[in-house]
Amino acid sequence: MEQGFLATLIVLNQILNAGNAITAFSLLLYALTFNLREQVAKSFAQVLACVTIVYFGDVMASTTFNGQEMAFWLRLQWFGIAFLPAAYLHLSGALLASIGLQIKRRQRWLIIFTYIISAASLVAVGFSQLLAGDLQYSGNAAYLQPGPLFPFFTIYILGCLGIVGYNFYRAFQRCRTSTSKRRMRYLLAGSLGPLLGVFPFLMIGGAIAANHVLLFWGIVAFTSAIVAFLLILMAYSIAYYGISSPDRVVKARLANWILRGPFAALVVLAITVVVNRLSGLLKIGSARVVSFAMIASLLLMQFLITLVWPSLERWLFYGNESKDIERLKLLEERLLTSGDLRQYLESILDAACDMTGSSSGFIAVMGEKGLQLEVAVGDKIAARNGIDIPALLTVEDEQEIDQLGKVFTWNSCWVIPLRSPDNGNTIGLFGIEARGSSSDYGPEELMALRLSAERATIALTDRLLQREAFDAVDRLVPRVEEIQRMRAATSYGGFEALAKPIEGLSTEADLVNFVRDALTHYWGGPGLTNSPLMRLHIVKQAMEEHADNPINALRAILQSAIQRVRPEGKRRFTAEWVLYNILEMKFMEGRKVRDVALRLAMSEADLYRKQRVAINAVAQAIAEMEREATAIEESGARKETG
Repeated sequence: MEQGFLATLIVLNQILNAGNAITAFSLLLYALTFNLREQVAKSFAQVLACVTIVYFGDVMASTTFNGQEMAFWLRLQWFGIAFLPAAYLHLSGALLASIGLQIKRRQRWLIIFTYIISAASLVAVGFSQLLAGDLQYSGNAAYLQPGPLFPFFTIYILGCLGIVGYNFYRAFQRCRTSTSKRRMRYLLAGSLGPLLGVFPFLMIGGAIAANHVLLFWGIVAFTSAIVAFLLILMAYSIAYYGISSPDRVVKARLANWILRGPFAALVVLAITVVVNRLSGLLKIGSARVVSFAMIASLLLMQFLITLVWPSLERWLFYGNESKDIERLKLLEERLLTSGDLRQYLESILDAACDMTGSSSGFIAVMGEKGLQLEVAVGDKIAARNGIDIPALLTVEDEQEIDQLGKVFTWNSCWVIPLRSPDNGNTIGLFGIEARGSSSDYGPEELMALRLSAERATIALTDRLLQREAFDAVDRLVPRVEEIQRMRAATSYGGFEALAKPIEGLSTEADLVNFVRDALTHYWGGPGLTNSPLMRLHIVKQAMEEHADNPINALRAILQSAIQRVRPEGKRRFTAEWVLYNILEMKFMEGRKVRDVALRLAMSEADLYRKQRVAINAVAQAIAEMEREATAIEESGARKETG
């Protein structure tokens, strides 16, 4: 009975250790994916890397019976054990810096010094027995015998933890709001998890563990379960640093990540271990059964999470705001994209051609430059059919179109103007080739044309409404992002963070990166629509000239900056014009890299080098424009106060 219970505890501990390794590694990927630029997240990623290495080594050591291999994995664990104190000290320093507290110079040197000690400790474990000696056994547990320098290493860890605790206390004292205090408490409590999971307690209490085997494995299993919870608690607290997204988004994203990652992996691992042992007892081929159980459990977990996640997300994170969020998600799911619109209009044209016996048709829409061909079916409205689409598309005056009547004939086409049901303005033309050479149409053809035109009008009107909604979103997003940024910054940084005019543009490298992203997505994309350049004074000033649209204002600023790079005189393809030509052809005209390189007579590698120089020149021009605008604004303010 006792041996069976002990075997169960050992297996449970192996599962929990593997689960902790998976959890730490998953949270490490989360920190590097969603919060890579924040120094707190980077230093926390180092802590998670240490935990991952330690638990991975523990799992590998517990699943082998070869003493030499076991010793190798136990020594490999010291990559995490040795560097954890330095990583913790680095984390505490980054935490202080993130809330506006200055780190003294001696503390920076102390962090560097701890990394040197950690590296020396790792070398001592790998090439000597000064810190960790020979392999020892305490009942069913294996550990390395402590070396003569192990007590000093323990003192070193305690000293680092004392400094870390003091830094955390300073950070807690800095918090003013109830939310920031609560999250800092979570961080303080969660910071115990890596310490409990990484420090080699068995090297100190190996003899005690040998005398109380059941108690030892029970404590180890309980501690492993606590470590997983504390790691998640710590990751939850740090997930908000440097993030301007609303709290509900951060919570939902982290919860979804944990459910689909660590939780699903732990369940699959537990089922695999249980099925493996049951197949051994029942004398069934374990390889086939275990493989099937692993795949089936993995698919089942993903199915269940997908099934319950929408309801769980609304219940846990949205609360009274769930109706607003559902409307936005419904818009995302029902969004009529350009591809969807063309596909639908093509099906309408095809049906109209079938009803009237026509071989081809077209739909043109009213754009900024007049009528533009949207879709066409048949033989591409070929000239041999007597349909002159280019001539038809030269009609740009809406009044001229309205005067033509409900259905009119144009070069052997039956054409109906598509008018908006809201204001009656013409938004496009619907036309198909007249049957045969006749320009007359019968009642059935007229009904088919009108019905098809009505369906096309509804689709085009919906797209216009979507464009209006997107224009409103383009104006709203930069302002909301600014509010969210200030809300996130002032949670820990106080007034100093609130007073920062533009976050993320503090260094020249950041400005160059943002300019590159905006130019890459010049004609549409997140690099432009979500660009931090929206917060520049020159962009806000330019919005007055562009109907309060920040996207168009930023495009105008980028165009002005490119014009500053342009040499004087007539455009040429000489060396002095190469930067401007790259900017104009690559980003403004949207040509492919190969085409630009051929036109400028250079290799693609040389083109990329020159492109970096050109983007730097644009960034410098924007910085100069911003300084000029700020100087003018300050000068005007002084005149008003004077």
